[in-house]
Amino acid sequence: MELADGDTALRPIRLRDQRAWREVNRRNREWLRPWEATIPPAPPGAPPVQRPTYRQMVRHLRAEAHAGRMLPFVVEYRGRLAGQLTVAGITWGSMCSGHIGYWVDEAVAGRGVMPTAVALAVDHCFRTVGLHRIEVCIRPENVPSRRVVEKLGFREEGLRPRYLHIDGAWRDHLVFALTAEEVPGGLLARWHREKPGTSGTSHK
Repeated sequence: MELADGDTALRPIRLRDQRAWREVNRRNREWLRPWEATIPPAPPGAPPVQRPTYRQMVRHLRAEAHAGRMLPFVVEYRGRLAGQLTVAGITWGSMCSGHIGYWVDEAVAGRGVMPTAVALAVDHCFRTVGLHRIEVCIRPENVPSRRVVEKLGFREEGLRPRYLHIDGAWRDHLVFALTAEEVPGGLLARWHREKPGTSGTSHK
């Protein structure tokens, strides 16, 4: 499955993406470090928790996807891997919600790549998957990520103190959210109205 709009596309992450993923991640190490999730220290006496390898990460993401709890994508821009977007924490029953996390190559930041990718993912979640609510949680200091959700019209709902372990410490996060009723015509269509001149949508 691929979701695409103009030069931006989302597709499932693959084991064979390892070389391209590592190269983009390496180039963006300093750009991503302040916003990247880290593993908290193990309790006294417990063995340290190791960061997963790329292959372990992909296998975990695939297992979670098969269980219906996650949608792991890579972001492509003009056919090249340019980032990652994951819909995680998918909950069914009376909630039907999930949350989106993402990162993008600094080289393509500011070109509308990530707002388009998030809009594609949200429309897929609401229209195809059947979710009702999507959250994005962002550190208050992360201005580029906040711009993404602000451009797309997510509501700011408040602060979650010490919500995630990021860059070596427990960090506060702002919560932004959308429900399906707020974008009856689709988030991508609304994004295009806010940003004239982008190309139409294709789903393949």
